[in-house]
Amino acid sequence: MDMLLDPNMWIAFAMLTTLEIVLGIDNIIFISILVGRLPADVRDKARKLGLGFAMVSRLLLLLTLSWVMGLTVDLFSVLGKGFSGRDLVLLLGGLFLLYKASHEIFVEVEAREQHTPEQTDPVAMKAAGTKLFWAVIGQIAIIDIVFSLDSVITAVGMVDQIGVMIAAVVASVGVMLVAAKPIGDFVDNHPSVKVLALAFLVMVGMALTAEAFDEHVPKGYIYAAMAFSLGVEALNIRARSKRQQKAGAH
Repeated sequence: MDMLLDPNMWIAFAMLTTLEIVLGIDNIIFISILVGRLPADVRDKARKLGLGFAMVSRLLLLLTLSWVMGLTVDLFSVLGKGFSGRDLVLLLGGLFLLYKASHEIFVEVEAREQHTPEQTDPVAMKAAGTKLFWAVIGQIAIIDIVFSLDSVITAVGMVDQIGVMIAAVVASVGVMLVAAKPIGDFVDNHPSVKVLALAFLVMVGMALTAEAFDEHVPKGYIYAAMAFSLGVEALNIRARSKRQQKAGAH
């Protein structure tokens, strides 16, 4: 009870929750883009499952802090460069994100008009839909682990009370649940914004890969570049909207 009355605890909680939300932006964008490929009636379910995986993976890592911190110990070295378990997770996650984001950009830009032959068998259509749904959930789960590891290690460096960490994770995922749908709808309705978001994920993948080789790229630079690009695109969207209104008036 005394801990709840401690203002320092509430300050730590607020700071850590804010940090978790900021670090979760790339996770929300990744989930939104993958979920956008699913039928509209299952997108909310997939979105909630994806963020549920994010929360569970973060909580499990928090409850195994000694194991997580042990991941920073070098397992082997190549040409004098030591690689720890954390480095390997970041490397594999970064490469996966680079591949996935690049592939999605290709589909969006080059192969947008290509469609697979339509299925006429309802059973086959349902099976294909179920397979796609769980494929998306599996990809979300993989990248959740990578983002969660980075997030938990950052949290450990800021706060030393496990209860505060758990509360911050739960609160941040709650905020992400509220924000995920409008962000996903906006990205899905604006193809140019979707390509920008995918380019952002490419930068995140590069940053994760560089981090695996001990080359730290502050995420603030990535977020600033993305915010600037989105600002320019917002002006373009507004300009296009005004042109359409003028064309409609004539």
